[in-house]
Amino acid sequence: EAKGALKHVFKGNVAHSLSISELEIIENGAIGVREDGTIAFVSAQNDVEANIAKHLNGVDRAQVSVHELARTQIIIPGLIDTHIHAPQYRFAGTGTDLPLLKWLEKYTFPFESQCKDTSVASDVFDKVVRRTLRNGTTTAVYYSTIHYDATMILAQRCAKYGQRAFIGKVCMDRNSPDFYVETTQSSLEDAKKIVAQVKGMHNPLLVPIITPRFAPSCTPELMRALGDLARTEDVPIQSHISENKDEVEWVRSLHPELSTYTHVYDHFGLLNDRTIMAHGIYLSDEELDLFKQREAAISHCPTSNFVLQSGVLSARRVLAKGIKLGLGTDVSGGPQPSLLHAIREALSASSAVFFNDPASKPLLYQEAFYLATVGGAQVIGMQDKLGNFQTGKIFDALVVDFASRDSPFDVFAGDSVGEMFQKFVFLGDDRNIASVWVHGRKSIPFEEESQSTQ
Repeated sequence: EAKGALKHVFKGNVAHSLSISELEIIENGAIGVREDGTIAFVSAQNDVEANIAKHLNGVDRAQVSVHELARTQIIIPGLIDTHIHAPQYRFAGTGTDLPLLKWLEKYTFPFESQCKDTSVASDVFDKVVRRTLRNGTTTAVYYSTIHYDATMILAQRCAKYGQRAFIGKVCMDRNSPDFYVETTQSSLEDAKKIVAQVKGMHNPLLVPIITPRFAPSCTPELMRALGDLARTEDVPIQSHISENKDEVEWVRSLHPELSTYTHVYDHFGLLNDRTIMAHGIYLSDEELDLFKQREAAISHCPTSNFVLQSGVLSARRVLAKGIKLGLGTDVSGGPQPSLLHAIREALSASSAVFFNDPASKPLLYQEAFYLATVGGAQVIGMQDKLGNFQTGKIFDALVVDFASRDSPFDVFAGDSVGEMFQKFVFLGDDRNIASVWVHGRKSIPFEEESQSTQ
């Protein structure tokens, strides 16, 4: 149990998931946050003053910042984007005319290769971190590019603006264009350097993540070495799997000796309890069983699966197997940097599955919200620290304003807090996000705003 002085108290409505089927809404409650960014208490309305008194730990009551929310505001857990390509933000909303493998060749590789120029990397990474924070992404699991310098710039931007981030230098040493490829040796050396440098920043918000782009673009030697590196350095792993039928066939032709795409990653030591695999649309039951056995996680990216016409993942099937599942925007296969959009697309995807399989019950909005918060926390291995509001967890949160200026929806006198929250999930956007808090501190873009309006 973390101790420490009480620093903030947020008084007002609270919404968070207790389980996938249980969304808790506390009306006129309160959350106390300590100096170290952890949650001191979560209380109902009538216990607020007693809780403050109990948790002062010798601090003068006047030193505690009390944030009084309006009836049309609510505090919710920060959203966790389990799969996003930072450099691709530069062309988000364009290049939606091709399927995955052709899309990589025509748009992605040329754009990513330009990040060798650090001024290009600085510009796009600055914008993507600010934009995702504005949209309520308190944690992002990033793919950078193959470039060491660019990847360090991404880490520095996340630190500067106060976003929790997993920083991955992309590794690719085969089946890649000659202008955007590494040698096995340089890929591994740079991956090692990134792990050391990001750890060396001693920033609790930043975690290095081993990032082989996907099996077709990594030689067996590189995959094995990256698996070893992840194990010796005790860092997580991310890659792509089974996104597109042509990709699955390609992997089969590259690795005929291994029975499935999942077995390829497993064979090279890249499938473990800290692995995050994006997509997973075409995984067989045998593959999902291996995911479950290894305790590996899946990042569901419905937006890009629709935009690149990749296919539709059955979230229900993954959940029924007891596999960790979160949501990803997959910028820029998914053009939208907002996880609210991913929540809605996850609901559409589950309806699409239901049309073909009436036994597969569509997701409810409460379940999709859970995937974006608690589910995401499980995927990144931080379920004991993030995802909902529990004493001792870290305070990563959004203050949402249903009646903000220019809000994209209207609230009415008779709307309950639960109804306003549901409207936000289906209709809200960054205009409703009044402030973003990461590790108990207000993130920088919002700090700047409050200073400029004073």
